[in-house]
Amino acid sequence: MASKPVVAILLPKSTQQQVFSETTVARLNERFDARWPKCEGKLPDDEAAGLLAEAEACMTGWSSPNVGGPLLAKAPKLRLLAHSAGTVKPYVSDELWKRGIVVTSAAAGIAVDVAHYTIGLMSIGRKNIMEISPQVNAGAWRDYQSYRRPESLRRSVVGIIAASHVGRNVLNLLKHFDVTVLLYDPFCSEEKARELGAAKVELDDLFRRADIVSVHAPSIPETRHMVNAQRLALLKNGAVLINTSRGTLIDEAALVSALKKKRIWAFLDVTDSEPPAPNSPLYNCPNLTLSPHLAGSCGEVRKVLGEMALEEFERFFKGEKPLYPVTQEMLERIG
Repeated sequence: MASKPVVAILLPKSTQQQVFSETTVARLNERFDARWPKCEGKLPDDEAAGLLAEAEACMTGWSSPNVGGPLLAKAPKLRLLAHSAGTVKPYVSDELWKRGIVVTSAAAGIAVDVAHYTIGLMSIGRKNIMEISPQVNAGAWRDYQSYRRPESLRRSVVGIIAASHVGRNVLNLLKHFDVTVLLYDPFCSEEKARELGAAKVELDDLFRRADIVSVHAPSIPETRHMVNAQRLALLKNGAVLINTSRGTLIDEAALVSALKKKRIWAFLDVTDSEPPAPNSPLYNCPNLTLSPHLAGSCGEVRKVLGEMALEEFERFFKGEKPLYPVTQEMLERIG
């Protein structure tokens, strides 16, 4: 009987509980010689090295170490790294690709939940529930005072910044609404934008025309503060700004200044840094709804991420192509 492939699970127990169902754990142990860590918190390099010594594949996730440099040197048989979370950047190194190691990510799974959350914010943002609800709770009904007239998502102009995993999921969902969609993405052609249901535009034009602007670009040097004072000034009165990507994409000082004018409303699920400093003006800023980076997979649905990484293991050892590969070239333009 052929021996099972050796795989190293580089997720501490606390992370395993988040991303593995009992069924996933059983499949890992049944189909592979799975090597499991014992630690509860962040996995130390020395324990990871022991797990990797004979491994042909490894699974990383939150609280895993970077599999590169000295650690990779202790994994001579490694051929696959399957990441059970979003960005792989903190967990990989150039040496992996130099060795020809296949890298995959479950970011596409997280993107589904971020997209659902984003669509919800679009709808309640246009209805202006955040400003009206406190007044209703205080006794107002139809006599609320609102600087933004309640509108509908239907027939809105929606601007999407980047056709990323999340951006494409949002674009796909928007096909079910009667909306006009604008897309800014320098890596996306006009033809591809049309296939995605959007018109490709320049960024300033998007800010000028959109009722809703939703940010889905990666955090790279080129995107830092791409949402700045000049572009915020282009927004229509009553526009909605949504950021479920990364906090560095928005100049927060400029946003606070714009929000104090009570022309627009912003939803921030991400900030720069996280959490904001205790004295951050974001906490008391008008026209702003903050959430603590929870747009992505939460609760039981996180176990989808472990299932996705397990599927990449199974496909790899059957000689099949990965579903969600990450190449070295992609690192320059992904989050």
